[in-house]
Amino acid sequence: MLRIGQGYDVHAFAQGRRLCLGGVEIPHARGLAGHSDADVLLHALTDAVLGALAWGDIGSWFPDTDEAFRDADSTELLRVVWEKVRSEGWALENADCTVIAQAPKLRPYIDKIRTSIAETLDLSVERISVKATTTERLGFEGREEGIAASAVVLLSKEDPHG
Repeated sequence: MLRIGQGYDVHAFAQGRRLCLGGVEIPHARGLAGHSDADVLLHALTDAVLGALAWGDIGSWFPDTDEAFRDADSTELLRVVWEKVRSEGWALENADCTVIAQAPKLRPYIDKIRTSIAETLDLSVERISVKATTTERLGFEGREEGIAASAVVLLSKEDPHG
């Protein structure tokens, strides 16, 4: 059995916050606004995993109305979801993620981000793709108002009926 999931998330820049992408702190003048650490990439990836199994979205699992999740580490949120996914017999074949940001430039951090995600999911880094793109100064990302991310995953599970 195969299941495909797609996730997308957006966060605005905010002063006084650190910028976390894919579980990696990125040096930048501003971080992202959010109830948790606002790791837009991990939020998109978590939504892709949840979507593949029709298990809702990150907001239904970790609502921003719950103070228990204030400033939560998105790596830990993904880990909670992933443990449940694995306990149900699912495996990740691959994930393909894209960060959309005019700034900061992410190329120097891509390998570290891929490794961080792979370690969080206890998988080989070859299964994790992370890309970064700009919008050629168009839209909110191009005006450097925030960052967006998208993710697609392919999950597999042995068919119990052969």
